Amino acid sequence: MRLLTLLKRIHKPVYTCSQPCLSSHASSGQLASGGQALISGSSRELVQSLVSQVEVRTAFISEEEEAALLRELEPGLKKKRYEYDHWDDAIHGYRETERVRWTTTCEEVLNRVRSVAFPEGSPLLGPVHVLDLDEKGYIKPHIDSVKFCGNTIAGLSLLSDCIMRLVKEDANNEWLDLMLPRRSLYIMRDQARYNFTHEILKDEDSVFNGQRVPRQRRISVICRNLPG
Repeated sequence: MRLLTLLKRIHKPVYTCSQPCLSSHASSGQLASGGQALISGSSRELVQSLVSQVEVRTAFISEEEEAALLRELEPGLKKKRYEYDHWDDAIHGYRETERVRWTTTCEEVLNRVRSVAFPEGSPLLGPVHVLDLDEKGYIKPHIDSVKFCGNTIAGLSLLSDCIMRLVKEDANNEWLDLMLPRRSLYIMRDQARYNFTHEILKDEDSVFNGQRVPRQRRISVICRNLPG
């Protein structure tokens, strides 16, 4: 039985988050500007218990800022081929790089990410991770290694909407789906980061609250703090 089929059977009913949504220029929240939920889950209790540990901030960057990031990233990415295996078998159809130096505009965007995602003075992983998923690529369920990453992960979504799924490691009937719109920022902390696998769904499986979410090529720009 395919994992998606199993999860579709398990993932009923759906409960959505009801906190107000925030953009990059407001505080954080979990509804899109039209009032649409950005987080759904297997139970109201689970959604409420994790709402402070999982955030989706819509329109965190502008179209101009996205274009600036892409201008900086595309020349290096185009020199790489998409790969279809990964050292820990977590990603399919991807190319990736790390970047330390950025133009002023991009550095300002990343500083804004750091200021909202991490406590002031928190030691951060120096290189920023850039992950380019092909239109048919996907990220399999995994938990980032505690050897390389601390309690918080924050990522910008460029070029495409997508669905991120979190499933509790020891209870696969407990899950959250996050709707990550293009140019949004997601943040995962603490229990959500350590005790739940996360994945980016394939295009053919990309459905949120019963609505199809077409997924195209997607670049994520990911900041992490150091292990504590």
